[in-house]
Amino acid sequence: MEAKAILRYAKISPRKVRQVVDLVRGKGVEEALNILQFTPKKAALLVERTLRSAVANALNNEETNVREEDLIVKEIFVNGGIAMKRLRPMPRGSAGQIRKRCSHLTLVVGDNK
Repeated sequence: MEAKAILRYAKISPRKVRQVVDLVRGKGVEEALNILQFTPKKAALLVERTLRSAVANALNNEETNVREEDLIVKEIFVNGGIAMKRLRPMPRGSAGQIRKRCSHLTLVVGDNK
């Protein structure tokens, strides 16, 4: 049994989120939540919120009876979203481009089987 949660258009670059995602991949849900709670990064809050949503999706599924203790993080990955483009003044009257990146986070939890 699997349940999925997706966070789209998070205002943080994918590179920063991948640092946190690598910490919880393949771990049990309780262990992953403990890791995320004590990780001092903005991305940890976003991943924790998405993980709690995926667990709620798994528990609310009427077809199967599953406990939270049996769930693990089966699949978690981050893709790049849109990039807002801004201009910044540069030397000699030119303009440099700044890209403010967004992320899409996909998280799948399932039981140990």
